[in-house]
Amino acid sequence: MTHPPNAPAASAARSTAAAPVRPVGVPAQPSPEPGAVPPAGRGALAVGRERLRVAATTEPGRLQILGAVLALLVVAFGAVTALEVDDRATAADDVVSRSQPLSADAAAIYRSLADADTTAASGFLAGTLEPADSRARYDRDIATAARLLVKAAAGTGGSSQSAREIATLNQQLPRYTGLVERARAANRQGLPLGGAYLRYANQQMTSTLLPAAERLYAAETVRLQEDDESARTWPFLALGLGLLTLAVLGWAQRRNYVRTHRVFNHGLLAATAATVVVMVWLLAAHTVARSGLDSARAHGQESLQVLNSARISSLTARANENLTLVARGAVLTEDGKNDKYEAEYTASMDALTTALATARERADDDAGRTPVDEAASRTGEWQKRHKDARAKDEAGDFDGALSRIVGSEESTGQSFDQVDAALERALAHEQAEFTRSAGDARDALAALPLGAAALGILGAAGAVLGINRRLSEYR
Repeated sequence: MTHPPNAPAASAARSTAAAPVRPVGVPAQPSPEPGAVPPAGRGALAVGRERLRVAATTEPGRLQILGAVLALLVVAFGAVTALEVDDRATAADDVVSRSQPLSADAAAIYRSLADADTTAASGFLAGTLEPADSRARYDRDIATAARLLVKAAAGTGGSSQSAREIATLNQQLPRYTGLVERARAANRQGLPLGGAYLRYANQQMTSTLLPAAERLYAAETVRLQEDDESARTWPFLALGLGLLTLAVLGWAQRRNYVRTHRVFNHGLLAATAATVVVMVWLLAAHTVARSGLDSARAHGQESLQVLNSARISSLTARANENLTLVARGAVLTEDGKNDKYEAEYTASMDALTTALATARERADDDAGRTPVDEAASRTGEWQKRHKDARAKDEAGDFDGALSRIVGSEESTGQSFDQVDAALERALAHEQAEFTRSAGDARDALAALPLGAAALGILGAAGAVLGINRRLSEYR
């Protein structure tokens, strides 16, 4: 079959008509490979940026962005405030319900052990048959120390330092009581070996048990101070975010006034009011909490530490006083010139006198000063009676010296009991002062976390409603 002469030209024309026309000056684009898929993430991000750019070029879009930013800032401020204050409220609660009670228990463990050692020596001096009240007091001290060790082990939370000291005390306490029982058994039989056992028991107490109890007290006191510092630290992040939120809210309301000449936007005013309330509440609550913690530290904890030191010194002095008669000059100081227990008694009484003077300076009311003054007065009587007892002992009147040490009337034992009772009353008063002040600090922060979160949500809702009010004018 023959084609017409003009067939190739017609075919070329059809091909040219079917091809797409490319504008002059635009380079040809490469064709996508078959089966290629554009990256979804990059496309979604590009679409999001494009939508944001388009929204920012119109007033309704800008208002939507502003509303979202304001809501986010107010909610973030409420949330950060709630978290930071909750952290400080927890620390303040730890001060009241965990750290300080554990510190007080550690001091009580020391006092119980020291008093048990003192009572054992007093009972030994009373004769071959120990008085029933002396034995009951010793048993009560040992039981108290054992009970408080169990409580401390449960409350220390696995603290390595405290756990080590508690383990040492639990291991050594049965050894000490065993030595005391051996001393009692030998004393009932009139054997001089009883005095040696008692001195060895005292050495076990003073070289192992009491130092471990003192380190436990120090460790728990450090943890109390750490909790106290955590509770009083200012929430700088919340305060900074609050100031930023107020600044942005102020700018948004000024912008609204400039563009609409309307003075108030109720929604934005509500958001501002909620933010201001949280800021004022935060500042006031934290100021009250710090004031309460300062008062608890100055008028409670510091006084308690000094009074605990005074009571420990009185117990140490009493134990050394008793052992002076038990040893009868058999134990000397390192230079070999003086009686070791008499020298330690003198040092302990000096420490007691100094601690009582400091405790009186720190007492902030008559209820705190009165028992301290009584303890100081009884300490003076104690020193006079001790001097008289030492004079009788040095003159060879052992029975006369013994009656001045462990007698029922006008003895140093009576003076010691009076000093100890006065110090116990002073400790109870300062403990109540501490608990009240620290409790006020904790209570000042108690409701703020929940309140800040609620006001943050309400403030965010107000900001959104205020912006939506403006948006409605464009519809």
